[in-house]
This record gives sequence, C-alpha cells and structure tokens, in this order.
Amino acid sequence: MTAPDDRRTYLAEHLTEVRDRLSRACAAADRAPDSVTLLPVTKFFPASDVALLRELGCTEFGESREQDASPKVVEIGTDGVRWHMIGRLQRNKAKAVAAWAHAIHSVDTDRLVTALGKAVAGAVDNGDRTTDLDVYVQVSLDGDTHRGGVDRVDLEALTAQVSETAGLRLAGLMAVPPLGADADASFEDLQRLHAQVLASHPDATGLSAGMTGDLEEAVRHGSTCVRVGTAILGPRPITSP
Repeated sequence: MTAPDDRRTYLAEHLTEVRDRLSRACAAADRAPDSVTLLPVTKFFPASDVALLRELGCTEFGESREQDASPKVVEIGTDGVRWHMIGRLQRNKAKAVAAWAHAIHSVDTDRLVTALGKAVAGAVDNGDRTTDLDVYVQVSLDGDTHRGGVDRVDLEALTAQVSETAGLRLAGLMAVPPLGADADASFEDLQRLHAQVLASHPDATGLSAGMTGDLEEAVRHGSTCVRVGTAILGPRPITSP
C-alpha cells in the first residue's frame, strides 16, 4: 500500500466507527439517524484529508482558523461541500470567512454580528456568495465568557440581533461543556436554553453540541450537529501556536 492508501483506510475505518456510534446514539434517544449531522473537524489536517473524506461521503467540514481554512477552500472548493467555521472568529477575519463559510458556530458578541452582516453584504456584492450565512450563537454555560460564548443573560438580545441582521440566518445555538463539568448535565442545560430561544425564534432549530468524547450525551439532549475531529482523523499533526 502507498501512504495515501494507508491514510484512506485509516479515515474510512474511523469514519465508519463514528457513524456507527452516532447511529447507536440516535437509536438510544429514539431519534432518526438523519436528524444529526456529523461534522468532521479537519482543523490542523491537510486538504488531502478533506479530499479523502469527501470521497468517503462527507460533504461538510469544520475549521477553526481562517488562515488555515481559506487555502483549503481554494484547493477543495465549495462545489458539493459546505464549510463551517467552528473556532472563535476575530472581527477582522469576517470578510474573508464570509466569502466561503456556510455556517459559523461561534458567534458571541454584538460587534461580531455587525461585522458579519457587513461582510456578507460585501460578499454578495462581489459575487462570492448567493445565500445567507447560517449563524449559531455560542452560549457560555458557566458564565466564563473569556473561553468563548455569550452569557446566558445576554442570549436573548444577541439572538434577536442575529435574526434582525440582513444576510444572516439564526441557525440555533452552540456550546461546549465547561472544563470538568458533567457533559450530560451541561447538555441538559443547553437544551433548556435552546427551548427558550425557540419560543422566540421557532426556525432556529439547530443545536451544535457534542464532540468525540461526549457525542452520545449531546444527542440525548437534542444536538443536531456533532463536531468530531480526533475520533475520525486521529491526533492532530501539529501544535496550535
């Protein structure tokens, strides 16, 4: 076997394992298997891995840094592929990301919402996009907003701003369990917050929650998108600066 063949075999085996885990989690929660999107997180991995995963049937990919994602988008393209920005986004990167992202999962400030609205308008004017940008508002479950996420007391105002901003579509919520917290309790809390948002924004049905170590708990509490990196692609090949 050549090295690319070895890598394809590795990805195929691990992708199958994660798909099986997800199917079992959906069955245990009495949910349809297609009610949860599996989002392979390809951050830190080369575009060649994205290409192999696309051959294996994946069409959606998660990236966390614009400077790493944009070259991959150029190489892989957007035809039949949807790119998700899942990492914290600086406002000065909004213009670049608006040119290629299907969704952003980490919006947590009013200033970022404003920047994304302007960036999407510019991308439409430039012919770089023809659709609204899906926005998941990231909520902090423990109030430590330094780690990302809006405080729950400000959640209603921020979701309203997204909903009212031209070019943006409020897709739903995203959250990560606090460090050391019980995942099941954290996702139950997130599910309650999501229900509150749905009362005002019934179309915001998306819930981006769950990763390699806790996807089962997330699915049990309504996740519609699990973000899985390590279990599919293995340990990341480089260290983030």
